Amino acid sequence: MKVAIFCSANDQIDAEYFKLTEELGEWLAQNGHKVVFGGCDMGLMECVAKAAHNADAMTIGVVPSIIEKHGHVSDYVDVEIPCDQLSDRKDLMLAQSDISIALPGGVGTLDEIFSVVASHSIGYHHQQVILYNMNGFWNSLIALLDDLTEKGMIRGDYHQQIKIAHSLEDIKEILK
Repeated sequence: MKVAIFCSANDQIDAEYFKLTEELGEWLAQNGHKVVFGGCDMGLMECVAKAAHNADAMTIGVVPSIIEKHGHVSDYVDVEIPCDQLSDRKDLMLAQSDISIALPGGVGTLDEIFSVVASHSIGYHHQQVILYNMNGFWNSLIALLDDLTEKGMIRGDYHQQIKIAHSLEDIKEILK
């Protein structure tokens, strides 16, 4: 499978997120999956790419020109797909992947999650996003989604588009 990873490009976050991200990257590689990521050399993006690449997975970096311009392209990109901007990156990552995993991240990660989910909800594709809820990171987002569902703002069951994983074991089950 080609697995897109949405995540933080920040280095100043809890070390546990890096540990769990490295474990995920290694597992993806050991199980023959390819990693599609934002191509950046910072934060969890660099961590998952390095772990997967060093464990012999192919890594596909979808790299906006501004990241290249600022010299922040990861050394662990095996295949680079250049793009002009973040909206292009999202479209290309979706086209290059079979499923997405959202690790801890900020507004960019939220944007990626909801772009995939919104386009799924109206029938553009059938890909799912897995929220890797490391140490409860996504608890408030899950509560918000539950609240939106309760208020009738989400058609259907969002769990059809968004899977929730609390551990690597949960991810393994979902990817079966």
